[in-house]
Amino acid sequence: MKSKKRGSGWRTLWHPNFGAPAALLILYIANAVFTPRFATVSNTLNMLLQVSTTMLIAVGMTFVIASRGIDLTVGSTMALVSIIVALLINHGMVIAIWAALSAALLIGLINGFLISRLKLDPLITTLAALIMWRGVAQVVGDGRIVPFAHPTLEALGKGYVGLIPIQVVIAAVVVASAFFCVRSTLFGRYLVAVGGNEAAARLTGIRTERVKYSVYLISALLAGLAGLVETARLAIGDPSKIGVNAEFEAIAAVVVGGTPFSGGRANVLGTVVGALIMQVISTSFNMLLIPFTWSLVLKSLIILFAVFVQRPQEV
Repeated sequence: MKSKKRGSGWRTLWHPNFGAPAALLILYIANAVFTPRFATVSNTLNMLLQVSTTMLIAVGMTFVIASRGIDLTVGSTMALVSIIVALLINHGMVIAIWAALSAALLIGLINGFLISRLKLDPLITTLAALIMWRGVAQVVGDGRIVPFAHPTLEALGKGYVGLIPIQVVIAAVVVASAFFCVRSTLFGRYLVAVGGNEAAARLTGIRTERVKYSVYLISALLAGLAGLVETARLAIGDPSKIGVNAEFEAIAAVVVGGTPFSGGRANVLGTVVGALIMQVISTSFNMLLIPFTWSLVLKSLIILFAVFVQRPQEV
C-alpha cells in the first residue's frame, strides 16, 4: 500500500525551479495592474538599484547555506569596510579599497577557521562575530559618521553604464560568475557534496575544511564588495547604520529562492528571484502608501512558507 507523503503538493507547487519565479511574476503583474506607475522602466531600474547590494550578499550567503552553514557577519563586514574606506580614501582609492577588502577577507578567514577547524556551531559563532565586528567598526570610526568626496569611488554607487546603474552591472557579473561556479566547476560539485553529507564527502577525498574556508571567504568578500558599493552610493562611512539587518535580508532571499537550510543544493538564480520578490513587496507597499511594517509581516509569512515546503520529508 502506497503512502502519500505529507506536504508533497506544496513541495511541487514551490519547486525551486519554478515556484519562486512564478510568485515573482504574479506579484509583478498584480502590481502592474493595481499599483500606479509600478510597471515603468524607471521604477524597474530603481528596484534593481535598491536590491543590488542585497543580491551581492545573498549570493555569498547561498554558498554558505549550501554548505550547511550560516553567516550572520555580513552586515558587520559591510560596516567595517565602510568606515575603513571613508578613513583611508584620502590616501588613495586603491589603498582604501585594498585595506577594506582585506579586512573583509580576514573576517571570512576567521569564520572559516572557527567553524571548519575548531568545529564551532556556525550560528552561534557568526552571531558572536556579528556583534564583535560591528563593535570593531564603531571603535575604528570612533562612533562617528565620516563623509568624503571622491568622484571616482562614488561612481561605483552612483554611476551608470548607458541606462543601467553600475551597481546593477556589478551584481549581474557576480550572479553570472556564481552561477557558472556552482554549475560548471569542480568546486561547485564539492560544495553540494559537503552540504549534502560532509562525512561522505570526506570519505570520497574531498577536502571539506578547504571548501568551508572557501565559502566563508566568498561570503565575506561579497559582503565587503556590497559595503564598498553602499559606501560609494552614500559618500559616507557609517559604522552604525550601514549593513544593519543585511544578513536577514540575504537569508530571506536565499531561502525563498530555493536553497534549503539543510544544505546540499545551491540555487543562485533562485536567490536572485528571492531577492526580487522581497524588493517588489517593499516597493509596492511604499507606492501604495501601506505602512512598511505590514510588508515585514508579508515577507515573514513568505519565508515561513518557503521553510515549510523545504522541510525534510517523512518516510
